[in-house]
Amino acid sequence: MVSTAPSEVNAAKPRLLDEVRAHMRVKHLSLRTEQTYVGWIKRYIYFHGKHHPKDMGAAEVEAFLSYLATDRQVSSGTQNQALSALLFLYKEVLQVDLPWLDDVVRAKPSRHLPVVLSRQEVERLMAALEGRHALMARLLYGTGMRLMECVRLRVKDVDFDRHEILVRSGKGDKDRVTMLPASLEGPLRDHIHRVRLLYDADRAANQPGVEMPDALARKYMNAATTWAWFWVFPSATLSTDPRSGILRRHHTHEQALQRAIKSAMNQAGIAKPATTHTLRHSFATHLLESGYDIRTVQELLGHADVSTTMIYTHVLNRGGRGVVSPLDRLG
Repeated sequence: MVSTAPSEVNAAKPRLLDEVRAHMRVKHLSLRTEQTYVGWIKRYIYFHGKHHPKDMGAAEVEAFLSYLATDRQVSSGTQNQALSALLFLYKEVLQVDLPWLDDVVRAKPSRHLPVVLSRQEVERLMAALEGRHALMARLLYGTGMRLMECVRLRVKDVDFDRHEILVRSGKGDKDRVTMLPASLEGPLRDHIHRVRLLYDADRAANQPGVEMPDALARKYMNAATTWAWFWVFPSATLSTDPRSGILRRHHTHEQALQRAIKSAMNQAGIAKPATTHTLRHSFATHLLESGYDIRTVQELLGHADVSTTMIYTHVLNRGGRGVVSPLDRLG
């Protein structure tokens, strides 16, 4: 690896990363994706002695990804994430097509069965949660939503008349519909009524509107201040928007629920490495146990391919692949 003069790096690096961010915002990629990609691009540049990516190509990409797989021993998913970031850099920003990376040493794909809670464990977990966190956890388990899909819910996405929730811009920027559990309709109505008081206080204080998708923000300039677009789970405090710099009401931070779930797991005495995503796994598994067909579960989860949903058939509560042990047949 050859080092580059600091003055050369400092002159090029800010412009490059700003250009990466600009291209990602044009494509309406999430802030989290933007931060992740920029992080991988920085690591790639530093790995190669701060050379500018335009002066590097397939060989350097191969060397970096091989290093991640062999030296850092990252998972295949992590390595693919790094590859996606570099492909975006070269194809979208630098407009360079890299040849097929045959020589890359890829991390060995891992196949782990998801952690699933039993119905009794779910009941114990829910009993250990309180307030907003209890409501959010029940929504995750009762609808199959991902954590960020839940915290980003808008008032307009909850349809009490149709008993459904519209999940906007889920993974892969896809919309889908899932059910609104009947047992949550009352608690969710009460919660949204309390949220309305916060919304009214913001409007009375002439606070800036909530964050909006870029295209809609330009097309409907006043929509950000409407009740329909307000967060179902707003933050209790105002915070600075990392992109626009505007001080506004954001949705609640996902880490608060993550911490609450971890604490409740300990309190409930559940000895499993469970997270908020475990509730989504449990939702899918329990539906299949109840006899719902896998295509229906696939649609509710928003999986593009049914093969992704198939993994839940391996964790159904039927012992080892539904086989009765010969021990249990002894007299």
